[in-house]
Parts: sequence; C-alpha cells; structure tokens
Amino acid sequence: MSHLDSIPTSLKTPFTRTLPPHIISAPSFWQEGWSRFCKNKVALAGSLILLFFIFMATFGPWMNSYTYYETHLQLKNMAPCKQFWFGTDELGRDLFTRIWWGARISLFVGVAASLIDLFIGVLYGSFAAMFGGKVEEFMMRTADILYSIPYLLVVILLMVVIGPGISTMLIALTFTGWIGMARIMRGQILQLSQMDFIKAAKALGAGKMRILTSHLIPNCMGSILVTVTLTIPSAIFAEAFLSFLGLGVQAPIASWGTMANEGLSALCYYPWRLFFPAGFICITMLSFNLVGDGLRDAFDPRIHS
Repeated sequence: MSHLDSIPTSLKTPFTRTLPPHIISAPSFWQEGWSRFCKNKVALAGSLILLFFIFMATFGPWMNSYTYYETHLQLKNMAPCKQFWFGTDELGRDLFTRIWWGARISLFVGVAASLIDLFIGVLYGSFAAMFGGKVEEFMMRTADILYSIPYLLVVILLMVVIGPGISTMLIALTFTGWIGMARIMRGQILQLSQMDFIKAAKALGAGKMRILTSHLIPNCMGSILVTVTLTIPSAIFAEAFLSFLGLGVQAPIASWGTMANEGLSALCYYPWRLFFPAGFICITMLSFNLVGDGLRDAFDPRIHS
C-alpha cells in the first residue's frame, strides 16, 4: 500500500488526487529489469535449458540402473538404443549416466570459479578505486603482472605441487580469473564516485566503507550479475579444455572434457562418443551467453536511458 493511500480523501490536495498511478507506485530498478528480461524470449529459452541441465545433473544419473564407473566389456561401443540411451564407450560404460555425472563436475567448476572470481574481483577493484593514488596504481599494476601469467602454466605447476583434481583446476582458473571483474568494478566505481548522490553522502559525513557498501557496490550489481553470467561459460570451457588435455579430473570420474578426449579417437567409427559431450558443452556455453546477453540488455541503464 502506498503512503498516499492512508491520507483521507478530504485532506488530499488536487495535485495528489490527480497523480498518475504509475508515478505513485513506480517499479524499482530490479522489477523493471526483471520485466524486460522476461520479455526476451531468447534469454528465457537459455534459462530453461540451463534449468533442465541442472535438473538432469541432479537426478539424471539415477534415471537408470547403471553407474558412471560400471563396465560391461561385452557391451562396449554400442550405439544409442533403448537400453543405452546415449550408447556406451570402449569399456561398456553407459554414456547417459556419465554425461550427467560429468555435467555435475563441469557446472560445479564453472559456477564455483565464477563465484570466487566475483568475491576477489569485487573487493580488489573496489578498494583500488576507493583508495586511489599510489595504492591504486600498485594494485592495478600487480593485477596486470598476474594477468600476463598463462593459466596453463599455473595448472602444470600446481599438478606437480598439489596433484591433479578439481581443487587444482579451481585454483588455476581463479589465479588470474578475478582480474577481469576487478577492472570492471574499478571502472564502475570511478564513474559512480562522480555522481551527485555520492558527493552528497560524503558531504553528510559518510565514511569510505559506508559509501562503498551502501551506495557503490549495490549500484554496480547489474554489471556484476552480467559479468558473472558471462564468466561461467568461460570457466566451463576451461575445465573441459584442461580435462581434454588430461590435466583435469582423472579416471574413472567422468567430465565432459575427459569424455570428449576419450571419444576423439573413436570419431570415425563411434561418433556418438564425441558428439554427446561436445554437444552438451556447446549448448551449455551458448545458453549461458544468451542469459548473460539478456541480463545485460535488461539491467544496463545506458540502453534504456
């Protein structure tokens, strides 16, 4: 209920009685953005595909009686059929179960790496922009030096020190993955710092931390959300690439990258072994990019100004 509704009609001025309804109860920034996103059919289609993949990654491995590591050598390299919906591999393992088990790993690595990049990048870029001067120069030049280190070299070094696994991939992907988020946050905060409402908060005596947490970061949430959505497919592809090279998860654990690597040698004779993992990687990356583009169009104020 609007606060104007509690005023008796006899006490309302002619101006308040004639206010248009859309001014009295104007939608918030998030409500307007969500409304625009829901009108984007392409972005909604990408969202539905991702929800379906999440559902299948959760329940898919239990939709039949096979496990991702169970071998049936007498049933190896079977084409998709009623018994094996996606066929079998060279050890007779059910590809349907392995595909959705691999989806768990690929989606987990992509989302976890993006959230870590979000946390580090937002803090790093925000503090660099707020302190300014030599502190900002030192922090951003340090980020530039880290960005010049190829993550493949980091993975190889971590393999020697820690050993292969999901934790090694996460450390490697986030070692320099947060730098893009930090640069975006720094630019956004430097731009917002020149706005009148920030100057008013400073004039009222608000400290740097209060301005950062109460005004600057909340007003950057649109850009943060879009950047995270577009970072997830890059992390998924990086995980698949590392697993394809044998630097990711190790057998018998299934991941889309390891399954694509196993299916590459059998492409000429058993193409479904490569088709399914590679196809799901492409569809997932496309869906995340469609959702990211939809969020950018919905929450970027420059497009609707």
